[in-house]
Parts: sequence; structure tokens; C-alpha cells
Amino acid sequence: MQVFTVLAWLMFIGFFPLSFFWLKRAWVIGKRKDYSYVALKHGVPPPDPERYAKYSILINLIPGAVIAALILIVIVFGLKYQIWTAVAGTTIWVKVFSEFILSRHAHNKGLIKN
Repeated sequence: MQVFTVLAWLMFIGFFPLSFFWLKRAWVIGKRKDYSYVALKHGVPPPDPERYAKYSILINLIPGAVIAALILIVIVFGLKYQIWTAVAGTTIWVKVFSEFILSRHAHNKGLIKN
């Protein structure tokens, strides 16, 4: 029996704008060359955002695609609640931590030589 409570529906509906936001950000950085979204720390990009743009694209593109694919799989194949919530939760946390690590690395102000 598949559990679909109101909170589960709200979480599932929330995947649509989340995936759109991440895929749009990857598009803006990659195609439009707008580096104002790259490795933000307190809303400010690093001194050389072009250097970290490809990493930021991947950090936004991969989770956005995973969540978009998850939406389709849940709708088409009826994936179990426990599975899609586990995949979504892991994807979201890995994305958040990856973006945090990239922003801190990009703003290190020469403390570590690359």
C-alpha cells in the first residue's frame, strides 16, 4: 500500500519548482555566461567566478535532472514512497553541501594555493 498523505503531496509538488530552479540556474550560468550565481557567499560571487562556473553548473544540473527524472518515475511507474523520498532527500542534501563547499573554496582568499 502506497502512503500519500497531504505532506507527501506537498513535498512532491515542491519538487517541480525546485527542479526548475536548479536547471534554470545551470542554464543561466552555462549558456548565458551570467556568473552572478556562481559560488555565492553571503550573496556575493567570488573574485574569479569564471573559474568555478563549470563546477557550479554540474552542482545545479545533476540534482535538477535527478529530481526531474524522479518526478517522471513517480508519475509514470508509481515508485514507492520510501524510495522516492530517500532519493530526493539525499539529492537535496548532497546539492546543498556541494554548493556550500564550492562557495567556501572559491572565497578562500588565497589561503590555499590551487
